[in-house]
Amino acid sequence: MQTPTEAGTRALPEQATRVLPEEEWREREARHHARVDALVSAHLERRAAGVKHPVEDFLFTYYSHKPAQLRRWHPGAGTALAGMDPEGARWYRASGAADPAGPSDTVAAELDVPAFLEKKGATVAFVLRLLRAVQGRQAHLGCFGLHEWAMVYRLGQEQVRHSAVPLRLGHEGTDAVVESHRITCSHYDAFRFFTDEARPLNRLRPTREGQADLDQPGCLHANMDLYKWSYKLSPLVPSELVADCFVFAKDIRVLDMRASPYDLEAHGYTPVRIETAEGKAEYLEAQRSFAERGGQLRARLLEALGRAEHLLPEEHHRHSPC
Repeated sequence: MQTPTEAGTRALPEQATRVLPEEEWREREARHHARVDALVSAHLERRAAGVKHPVEDFLFTYYSHKPAQLRRWHPGAGTALAGMDPEGARWYRASGAADPAGPSDTVAAELDVPAFLEKKGATVAFVLRLLRAVQGRQAHLGCFGLHEWAMVYRLGQEQVRHSAVPLRLGHEGTDAVVESHRITCSHYDAFRFFTDEARPLNRLRPTREGQADLDQPGCLHANMDLYKWSYKLSPLVPSELVADCFVFAKDIRVLDMRASPYDLEAHGYTPVRIETAEGKAEYLEAQRSFAERGGQLRARLLEALGRAEHLLPEEHHRHSPC
């Protein structure tokens, strides 16, 4: 039997469109709405009150997907929705597939995959290459979240990103942790926020162009970015998977900040003291668990994108791995 990971390593063959009866997809849509409402309600309440949160705001500021966008439901490629009128629905078209359980004249709509790929084919091809490269690598553990420490290295309190939150070890103690550790950050979108003084201390030189060469499944930020890739390629990706990636990113963000130099106990977060042997062991255990979860989500995302890969415009398809 083919595993999800194996299925996600190459383009999937063209498959017949499945038609969801209206009652069934309306139920799925309602469950998705309820789930997302529960996930974002606290953020929306804080935003309305003008209250910032040093941990959770990141999911809505660094990542550009708005709560209302996360709430929208799409079934993904290869599924038609009986009873849906595609008029005015972006990326949808009338479906020629018929609902075997319904009247022959029932209207249905499905994702217009060729039109979507005409617009976003380059992104789809890039994400497929990146995720396949990461999925094929062994996880490297033991970075201990030092990227967050390198982002505040030799800065004054008014200069750090979360200036309202104190540093657990103070500025001198934080700088000492950075200087006494081997920093091997492989993710460009973490490395680019290092301070000027910290950047030369990193053993690697990540670049945007070389992202597929360095990203690896043990990296917290590479795993968090599964959320970014899933929402950027919505509605090609089923919304339930986008929400799963959001939850995953949220869980990782908590570890990322608990292991950071910030003192977040006033916000209810106990620190992972990576400057100690006990803290390093705790971080490693959590990082290993996230690598396993990330592999499962990455396989699902590859499978969802693989369903449309055979329709990629030729200029993108020929650069995509076999």
